[in-house]
Amino acid sequence: MTTSIKEVARHAGVSVGTVSNVLNRPDRVAEATRNRVLDAIEHLGFVRNDSARSLRSGRTNALGLIVLDVANPFFTDVARGVEDVSSHTGSVVILCNSDDSVTKQETYLQVLQEQRVRGVLVTPAHESTLPIDALRSRGMAVVLLDRSGERPDLCSVAVDDVAGGQLATDHLIAAGHETFAFVSGPLTIRQCDDRRNGMRRALRAAGLRLGSSTRDVLVPAMNARSGAEAARRLLAGGRENLPRAVLCANDLLAMGFMREMLRAGVRIPEDLALVGYDDIEFAAASAIPITSIRQPTYQLGQTAAELLLDECENADTHAHQQVTFQPELVVRESSGGGGG
Repeated sequence: MTTSIKEVARHAGVSVGTVSNVLNRPDRVAEATRNRVLDAIEHLGFVRNDSARSLRSGRTNALGLIVLDVANPFFTDVARGVEDVSSHTGSVVILCNSDDSVTKQETYLQVLQEQRVRGVLVTPAHESTLPIDALRSRGMAVVLLDRSGERPDLCSVAVDDVAGGQLATDHLIAAGHETFAFVSGPLTIRQCDDRRNGMRRALRAAGLRLGSSTRDVLVPAMNARSGAEAARRLLAGGRENLPRAVLCANDLLAMGFMREMLRAGVRIPEDLALVGYDDIEFAAASAIPITSIRQPTYQLGQTAAELLLDECENADTHAHQQVTFQPELVVRESSGGGGG
């Protein structure tokens, strides 16, 4: 049988309002009284009814988090940063996986509104499809996650992916390579397009002609299976026509790509130098450790959650910020650099 807040108040010898203050504003209650109420809660096994409370207040203590691919360790680390910040404030996180689908994104946004979440952290499936103004008109705070924002009235947290693509390519050029391939998911994904632009910027700066020195290998998804597919496409053109260096738009693509190349007898890095992106844990643990562009994934999630909670709790004084982190090159064996 469920214990009511009135029973807790009766057991502790206080008013219902005092019990409510202990649950919601404990700093307003004297320590001795607060301890008496907490003892009553524990003795009676009272569990607060957050559903009823949210109906009265119009909001729950939940935050929505929509990511492109929850199977990607990059987003797992980001989610951990979000969850750690939210748990310290008594909030919970509802995790949604859009699979880079606008339809799924819209469905989850509707569900999160129905659940009366305080705000939403979202990596948009496509740049122009997120109904930010409509969400805000319903009182929901929004922060773009892993996506740079160009609106001064919107918080965003991202990494400079153009700089990351350039950093990776500069490393390969410095090793003496002159022919390149960029393996990526759809360029409608902003991060993929930015990393490609960074690569092309580095090639132009080195005086290399884009048409003759590089090619794009675009695959439908950002996973190891698609990485292997990209490798097979390049191998179909003949071993003699393989590029000398490959930048993959994330580490999962790089792992699948490397596995297929090794299976075909292509040596890495002797025949082909390889760089991934994200520096997930598996990159260093691969049979041939993968050179990668490291992103501060945990810090991305942490910062985004802090901005969202500040907007939720301090709407009148909140200052919107567009935070951009810088990536870092981690050199390992797959590009011929050794390291660890």
